[in-house]
Amino acid sequence: MSIVVRPLSDQTYEIVRRRILVGAMQPGTAVRQDVIAAELGVSKIPLREALGRLEQDGLLKSFPNRGYVVRDLSTDEASEVFALRLKLEPGAVADACVRATPEDHAAAEEALAALEAELAKPDGDHVSFNRAFHLAMIRPGGHITFQLMERLQILAERYVRVHLEPNGRDERASREHREILDAWIRGDATTVEALTANHIRGTLTDLKQQLAS
Repeated sequence: MSIVVRPLSDQTYEIVRRRILVGAMQPGTAVRQDVIAAELGVSKIPLREALGRLEQDGLLKSFPNRGYVVRDLSTDEASEVFALRLKLEPGAVADACVRATPEDHAAAEEALAALEAELAKPDGDHVSFNRAFHLAMIRPGGHITFQLMERLQILAERYVRVHLEPNGRDERASREHREILDAWIRGDATTVEALTANHIRGTLTDLKQQLAS
């Protein structure tokens, strides 16, 4: 049995990405490439590849002669990303629910169970698992739709983390996720679309209040 070894740039990308998403690297913080390279035991080539991907993800911003900085969170960016999700995602999830197979249903159930398990951990990677759950309900709708929505989910991830920080938010999100998934498995496209829209709209409303304070 062969063992697949992931490229160093992929491993570095995942490590730095997680640190940004969990808040270990705060917005506005300069990325100290020499420190990270030494800590992870990688050369600067795979590190630069990883940082370039993180810039494409919207997590970092590069400056001439200054290197990379963790991007600030902003109400304007959150509004743009979640407004796009609101326009595209409810319809995409609704379309996917009428095409989904029993295997797709099982995959979405597993994704939600994994997300809830991460939410129960003090240091769980619930942001990535949240993305996986939402995408599991989009995947049956088609490859191009999936790719577009995956990009929006990635751009939304830092804001999802901020949104879930206040007490009780994770319980509310879990209830809404379960309602959406139950309707999705039933193939009730109208309900799925409405519930998904309410879920995204509520998140954006909360974020605007949080980021403005």
